[in-house]
Amino acid sequence: MEKYKEHKITKVLPGSIGEELGIEEGDILLAINNQSIEDVFDYRYLLSDDFITVLVRKQSSEEWEFEIEKEINEDLGLIFENELMDQLKPCRNKCVFCFIDQLPPHMRKTVYFKDDDWRMSFLYGNYITLTNMNDKDFERLIYYRLSPMNISVHATDPEVRKKMLNNRFAGNILERIKRIIDAGIDVNCQIVLCKGLNDGEILDKTIKDLGQFLPGIKSTSVVPVGISKFRHELYPLIPFEKEDAREVIRIIHKWQDYFKKKYNNTFIYAADEFYLTGELEIPEFEEYEDFPQIENGVGMLALMKHEFEEYYETLPEALEEDIDVSIATGVITYPFICELVERLKQKYSNLTVRIYPIINYFFGERITVAGLITGQDILSQLKDKELGSRLLLPQNAFRNNDTILLDDMYAEDLEKKLDIPVTIVGTSGQEFINGILNIKENTNE
Repeated sequence: MEKYKEHKITKVLPGSIGEELGIEEGDILLAINNQSIEDVFDYRYLLSDDFITVLVRKQSSEEWEFEIEKEINEDLGLIFENELMDQLKPCRNKCVFCFIDQLPPHMRKTVYFKDDDWRMSFLYGNYITLTNMNDKDFERLIYYRLSPMNISVHATDPEVRKKMLNNRFAGNILERIKRIIDAGIDVNCQIVLCKGLNDGEILDKTIKDLGQFLPGIKSTSVVPVGISKFRHELYPLIPFEKEDAREVIRIIHKWQDYFKKKYNNTFIYAADEFYLTGELEIPEFEEYEDFPQIENGVGMLALMKHEFEEYYETLPEALEEDIDVSIATGVITYPFICELVERLKQKYSNLTVRIYPIINYFFGERITVAGLITGQDILSQLKDKELGSRLLLPQNAFRNNDTILLDDMYAEDLEKKLDIPVTIVGTSGQEFINGILNIKENTNE
């Protein structure tokens, strides 16, 4: 008998085909159309027919085979142990810039797991190096046409990339990108920039090499390496200073001008952090086109400012009552937040907003972004401060759809210890204003 990969069913949705057939929680899905199921992509593909056979092992060890006639895109209503229906593929690189290697001890075990799984790139937008893919992975990626793929390039110079990833097989990145693009799959690229390693001439070459794949590569971002205080016995990285950041921006703007003229496509973008570090003006909203790299911190501030200004024009001329709130943010975004708040205060004389830049003692003072501030730093730096009636915290400092910060402290814990209500504020300009003015957004039930 053929050996099938087993998938434990953890829930059967009420009213679903699965429930009608008598499939139950704890049963094992073995095969669809007599084919073993590697992961969720096989599962979805095999389901996409109007007649299928499904093999299930019951908890009694009996194997039941069902012949099912259904709508082509109709689901069975089965929920599995994880969305991928497989274990994550671990990363075997030893990247000199890996932030996981710079985490403090005694955090949740899950935060120390390094994945480099091409399937997560499609499902969640993760960036992958392509070094942890075998021939079968490439064949499945191309077969299912999973697009777009997000690729961590860092350098196209083979020797530099091998050094940065600590992987002697990492040098063939251009060949691998070509293989994916030739299959009709769109690509977005990322360059984590490390001073003295892949900046300067190497960055210039990397952008030029990747530009040859337009329009297959849709966009490329350049983001600065994060350097925590826990780099014990790791490669000696140093942070970008003001003039370094300006040189990075100069190279990127040079290539932006070239690609705009030749392809009518900006293609290459710098993370907002480079502009802030270089004390340069953030580009205008229109410069980011359709914001293809916003999840990498590219254009986030330009978009927020644009949304802020649009919403600002719709606000009432006066506040009905006095407002007194405080905002905690990252050190690097502090001047930008101050600028927006001053604009609001020009409109409302009875608005008081205290803005506190939180120094990141948890990861180290070199970490200045708002997305990595922690509960214990917020608590220690605000416990004796005037906070008004509410404390506003940035949503990107919290885990997705949750109220827990990176150090496992909850917003509710901060509320109790600081004795003040906490409002978690989204990253849009409208959400920022609504958070300050305590305007509840209309939602359609």
